Amino acid sequence: MPEFSLAERYEAVRQRLRRAERLAARAEDTVSLLAVSKRQSASQIRALHALGQRDFGENYLQEAVAKQNELKDIDLSWHFIGPLQRNKTAEVAANFDWVHSVDRLVLAERLSNQRPKHMLPLNICLQVNLEGETSKSGCTPDALPELAHAVSQLPRLRLRGLMTLPAPGSVSAFAQLADSLKYLQGYYPHLDTLSMGMSADLEPAVAAGATWVRVGTAIFGHRN
Repeated sequence: MPEFSLAERYEAVRQRLRRAERLAARAEDTVSLLAVSKRQSASQIRALHALGQRDFGENYLQEAVAKQNELKDIDLSWHFIGPLQRNKTAEVAANFDWVHSVDRLVLAERLSNQRPKHMLPLNICLQVNLEGETSKSGCTPDALPELAHAVSQLPRLRLRGLMTLPAPGSVSAFAQLADSLKYLQGYYPHLDTLSMGMSADLEPAVAAGATWVRVGTAIFGHRN
C-alpha cells in the first residue's frame, strides 16, 4: 500500500466531504470538517493549519492544553469532544471554543460559571446516547428536552445542537439525531448543529444532516 502524505490524506477527505454534500443535494461547504487531533503532535496540527484547517477536536485535556500553549501563534478553534469530568470543567471552559460532549446539567452549570468573562460564550452540543450503550456517555433521548431547556437558560454558554457517537455501522442513529434536533428547533430555532460522522461513516452522516464531521484517522493516518 502506498504511504500518502498528510496533504494528500487531507485533500482526499475534503473531496469525500464535498462529494457527500453533492450526493445529498446539499450546498457546498454546508458541512464543516473537524480534524480530530488527539494523540497527534503540535507539529502535525501546525502542518494541517498551513493547508487551511482551522478547527481541531481533542479528547484529552492535559494533552490538548500543552498543544494549545505551543500553538498560540496561529489562529485555531479548539473543540473538546471527549468525555467531560466535573474536575476538568474549569480548564475546558477556559481553553476551548466548543464542547461537544455535555450530557448532564451539572457539567453545563460548571462550564457556565467557570467560563472567563472576557471570552465569547462557549458553544455547547448535548451528547445523546441513542442506543443506550453503557460504555459511552450521553443523555437518553427521553432526558434531552429537559436538559436542552435547562442548558439554554445558562449564561456564558450558547447551546448550538446535538452530538452522537453511535456504534460502528449503526447509521440509523444519524437520522434519529436529526429528528431530535428538528424537534428541539421547534422551541429553540437558533439550534444549528449536528456533530456526527467520523472517518468510516461521514457519507451517511452528511446524508442525514450533519453539520460537523469529526475525522481523525482518515486525515492523520493510524496512530501509533
